[in-house]
Amino acid sequence: MKNLSSLARAFTAIGIVALHLSAPAGAATSGARPAKPTVVLVHGAFAESASWNDVARDLRARSFPVVAAANPLRGVKSDADYVAAIVGSILGPVVLVGHSYGGSVISAAAVGKPNVQALVFVAAFAPEVGESAADLSGKFPGSTLAPTLAAPVLLPDGAKDLYIQQDKFAKQFAEDVPPALAHLMAVAQRPITEGALGEAAPAAAWKNVPSWFIYGDRDRNIPPAALAFMAERAKSKKTVVVKGASHVVMTSQPKLVSRLIVEAADAAGAAQP
Repeated sequence: MKNLSSLARAFTAIGIVALHLSAPAGAATSGARPAKPTVVLVHGAFAESASWNDVARDLRARSFPVVAAANPLRGVKSDADYVAAIVGSILGPVVLVGHSYGGSVISAAAVGKPNVQALVFVAAFAPEVGESAADLSGKFPGSTLAPTLAAPVLLPDGAKDLYIQQDKFAKQFAEDVPPALAHLMAVAQRPITEGALGEAAPAAAWKNVPSWFIYGDRDRNIPPAALAFMAERAKSKKTVVVKGASHVVMTSQPKLVSRLIVEAADAAGAAQP
């Protein structure tokens, strides 16, 4: 029993340290507002939080608080509610950044959150209310995602999880990423439910929140023409098209992505009264 008590105390101490290390900067655990807005990074389908590593490293070097959210990828509304809860826990301004399907999530999560100063769409969907990711991806020719998907994984609740076949992942998703890293990304990919890709967007915060866009001209998941259409429709403050970049432009060109995030943060902050 004595050993068990010592072990319990050790785990408690570890838990306290982990809480302090993992708590979002500027969250309710701190009474002081950060000098710069907190950047919340939201990954999309077939990616995960580590896909933002180099972007996060660059932003932190510029003294931005950063949170890389673990997007559940279960459904637009439920995922947006999850991200909105993170945003609600942060004191001070927030810049929401979404990749791919994560764009649909941030556009819904920002509604009713006055501390969200800017949205940055990274090879991401910016749907109108009622539109789905599948609708927008099919609006223009060019997506080659469907033939690369593995057989769906049937879940206990009847939903279906989608993955990209590992041997097709690099070419489809991360063609401009070093092969060794692309292989690890294929192994670590997070699945999305089939229903999430077909779920209609419940809100479109880009209509009221200043938005910035960046994407690659060799994106095989979302046709570049669709990305251009969404950027223009959202009256993007600045759109960066990266020549030769794949769908994971935040992994292959992190400095370009972080630079645009900093511009969005600076511009949105300057516009605040």
